Amino acid sequence: MKKVFVLALCALMTISVNAQPQKSNPQDPKTQKEEKKNANKPIFTTVKANPITSVKNQSRSGTCWDYSTLSFFESEILKKTGKTVDLCEAFVANKTYMDRAIQVVRLHGDCQFSQGGSAYDPLYCIQHYGICPETAMPAPGSLYGDSLNNFNEFFSVMEPYVGAVARNKAQKLSGQWKVGLQGILDAYLGKCPETFTYQGKTYTPKSYAASFGIDWDNDYVSFTSYTHHPFWTAFAVEVQDNWRNSLSWNVPMEDMMRIIDYAIEQGYTIAWGGDVSEEGFTRQGLAYAYDKKKMPSLAGSDMAHWLKLSRTEKTNKLDSLGCKAPEITPTQKQRQERFDDWELTDDHGMHIYGIAKDQNGKEYYMVKNSWGETGDYKGIWYMTKAFIAANTMDFMVNKNAVPKDIRKKLGI
Repeated sequence: MKKVFVLALCALMTISVNAQPQKSNPQDPKTQKEEKKNANKPIFTTVKANPITSVKNQSRSGTCWDYSTLSFFESEILKKTGKTVDLCEAFVANKTYMDRAIQVVRLHGDCQFSQGGSAYDPLYCIQHYGICPETAMPAPGSLYGDSLNNFNEFFSVMEPYVGAVARNKAQKLSGQWKVGLQGILDAYLGKCPETFTYQGKTYTPKSYAASFGIDWDNDYVSFTSYTHHPFWTAFAVEVQDNWRNSLSWNVPMEDMMRIIDYAIEQGYTIAWGGDVSEEGFTRQGLAYAYDKKKMPSLAGSDMAHWLKLSRTEKTNKLDSLGCKAPEITPTQKQRQERFDDWELTDDHGMHIYGIAKDQNGKEYYMVKNSWGETGDYKGIWYMTKAFIAANTMDFMVNKNAVPKDIRKKLGI
């Protein structure tokens, strides 16, 4: 099978090399249709792109928090040492799910046990347990015959196990439930190594983490922007996946955005958490903060007709507007209202690493996703500044990437 594939690939390459490029005929109806179809598609020019590692695929697992934050740390290591590394998401997941289960049991089940998490979880893991390279543990999915993560069976086994322990009627727990849970974690994720050899050297997870020369305890800070807590103070953002109650500095929205821009300008990247359930977040690799009040007329429908369209029909019309789609101007008040009414959620983690402009001069953040090389940009999303301002829950960044006046004001 491999031989046939290689021969076919060689033949395809030969055809590609020998074929003469064909110019499209502007009078051809097919060409006109394609140009009309793509008329609103943005054409990007990179303003600043900081180094990132390759796009990964979390597949059927709720581990965006794990993939996006380790991607962020890989860029931090690349900036600090010049070394390209591939940190192991399974190591972090193994340690984190055990810690989360312990909390659920400690609270007798009065908290959530789920696949999700926050950017703080990988940092906590590295601080307390270390980290290993991807090659030190089994490849994702390989232990149960898959080529990528598939947590469906895994969590259908683990969730009721943790729930049964947390809600049992025993007057005293034995420690054996942890042994059993560790067996489940190791069976699906792989056993975390105590030592491993990487590039000819033997490490423990902690010595490997220390080898990069990063101050894991002091270099990283988190930011958010809401009005139900005082600005310029730190609080634990009240979302279920912030189960460790990690603190984020609360700053005005304008300063939140200024931190992101400054970080990119200074060569740093950002571990971002926010809401991608909005209609403006497309599967093609774009994200706009749609102004829905202006949409019907621009999409060729009057309001009466617009309201009768299905969600899919509306989405297709909105997406067809591309870079001409009107956007809201996010405000602090809007952010707070959307957070309080559950509209603004923390459903995805991604990795912001650059800024680009479209043909109209509008600026977008370049954002690495963890869904494999999907969409029009091979796993990269272009998200407008309005979208990020409106939909950011919180983000982690190197404290040296924060503007000096903000650092001084916060004392960091």
